[in-house]
Amino acid sequence: MWDEILKLVTAGSLFGLPTIAFMSVPFVAGLVVGFLLKKALRIALILLIIAGAGTYFGVFSISFDQLKNAISVAGPVAQHGAAIVIGMLPLGVGLIVGLILGFKYG
Repeated sequence: MWDEILKLVTAGSLFGLPTIAFMSVPFVAGLVVGFLLKKALRIALILLIIAGAGTYFGVFSISFDQLKNAISVAGPVAQHGAAIVIGMLPLGVGLIVGLILGFKYG
């Protein structure tokens, strides 16, 4: 059984392209998503620190009602965007490995 799988991966082809080309697409997508996720989290952390400092020093104020309203407006939009991205990604081990490596070295 393993011989047949290894033969399909190394010598097989799908639509005229080698199988390894199709297997590398989720890995590369994972690298890109991991890299972008790390950059987005870094920017979000910097903005959170700036907002906390601005609130502490009285540059602006955020009330609980304003925060609750902003979350109720932006929350569904963020969920919809995340569902679209997850629906487009080719799920698999290659994606997970690429995501981890992209997040680590991004």
